[in-house]
Amino acid sequence: MTHQNDISADRANGARDWVKILSKYREPDTIRSSSELAVTVGAFVFLWVLAWYAMSISAVLTFVISLCNAAFLLRLFVIQHDCGHRAFFKNRVLSDWLGRVIGVVTLTPYDVWRSTHALHHSFSGNLGRRGIGDVHTLTVEEYQRKTPLQQLLYRLYRHPLVLFGLGPGYLFFLQNRLPLGLTGHAKYWVSSMGTNAVILIALSVMFFFGGVMPILFIFLPSTLLAASAGVWLFYVQHQFEETHWEENEDWDLHDAALHGSSHYVLPSVLQWVSGNIGIHHVHHLYSRIPYYRLPEVLRDHTDLASENRMTIRQSLRSAQLHLWDAERRKLVSFKQAEA
Repeated sequence: MTHQNDISADRANGARDWVKILSKYREPDTIRSSSELAVTVGAFVFLWVLAWYAMSISAVLTFVISLCNAAFLLRLFVIQHDCGHRAFFKNRVLSDWLGRVIGVVTLTPYDVWRSTHALHHSFSGNLGRRGIGDVHTLTVEEYQRKTPLQQLLYRLYRHPLVLFGLGPGYLFFLQNRLPLGLTGHAKYWVSSMGTNAVILIALSVMFFFGGVMPILFIFLPSTLLAASAGVWLFYVQHQFEETHWEENEDWDLHDAALHGSSHYVLPSVLQWVSGNIGIHHVHHLYSRIPYYRLPEVLRDHTDLASENRMTIRQSLRSAQLHLWDAERRKLVSFKQAEA
């Protein structure tokens, strides 16, 4: 046990060392951030207008254009994400208000999300602090202690059709409407209700000028596809076989960041669309780094480029992993847990 603790301590110290190294990448470039915002918003608005115009030609064409626009909606969420980490603009007030505006488009109350996401960063990989801002994950031991009904419900929750099909719609259309987990704080109610009010106004304007068609064929398809893609990315960033979980007394923030977050290697187009969020181990090590500077980190530090690499093909297997096996120190499938 002492030997294992020494190894864990060495790994943790190595992870901490990266924090100082990565600090030089933290400063956002105002011109670069502005151009990233302009390109993303411009493309998003253009495709919305194009899809609206296409309604007079073909509902199928409108639907296809709206699906394409999911890519830019996903990028808007990444920008909102960087605003929450103070990584997009140096000015905190500007970042927060940009995040709040984008939060209306992404159906995500910014102040509520920023708080729960901060908890995710603060306790990712900590078995004693699960429950907010993460994908619910049981250990093998916990699962075996559940009743048959509880096991069935957990199996349903972890099924890909629920996690990446029904789940994203529930999360963005229903769960995000209330400040769950933060209901005792007035500022989060203001964030949720304010965002809800503006969303309702926007939908009412859509209905007034276009009826139900733009809601059904533009708003819903792009939002649902972007939500599913976002949930998938969040999932594979921490739910992979050799991820890292520890009990509270053995948990270390930096060790969990480096070894419990994946480096999702994507084709250049998908990497651009997802705002380099696949370079997630670097993001967790130093969340103040703007997303457009993450590839720069990998170019300068090949050790990080080779850490926790995961291809698309490899990531598909992660959808079959459901339980943390503390003895084997890896995520396992239900079948493996029963073996």
